[in-house]
Amino acid sequence: MMTLTRYPASEATPWSPAERLSSLRQEMDRLWELTFPGRTASFFTGWTPALDLYDADDRLVAKVELPGMRREDIEISYQEGVLNLTGERAPEAAQQGKEIQPYRTERFSGKFQRSLALPVPVQVDGIQATYKDGILTVEMPKSEEAKPHRVEVSVS
Repeated sequence: MMTLTRYPASEATPWSPAERLSSLRQEMDRLWELTFPGRTASFFTGWTPALDLYDADDRLVAKVELPGMRREDIEISYQEGVLNLTGERAPEAAQQGKEIQPYRTERFSGKFQRSLALPVPVQVDGIQATYKDGILTVEMPKSEEAKPHRVEVSVS
């Protein structure tokens, strides 16, 4: 027997195509597993980490979920208004250095790539990144022309 689950539209959070595709991917893999027990298959290659982008007055801040990653396995670049994040997370068996047979795998492994077109120009030489507790934080100071300017109104 198959159960259909309706996903209610949430008004509290904006609709995210990336989230919906990730959810679709998980559901397709789950359906495959239910249809053919014991056979693992993934319909997509790679994975897409969750990403939030914030406007913090004089800078943009991107926060990316990359649990289980090593700092050395993450690459960040910026070119022509686009922030690019790439990397690779090894499967659990490779991380432990021995052969293990998984019964179920839901955590993503393999290569990932995220490209994010930034809404305003940033100062390339001021971009800084930190990685702590599985969260990559990229801070990008806005260029002078992108910062808000105060205009005085004179009364005549």
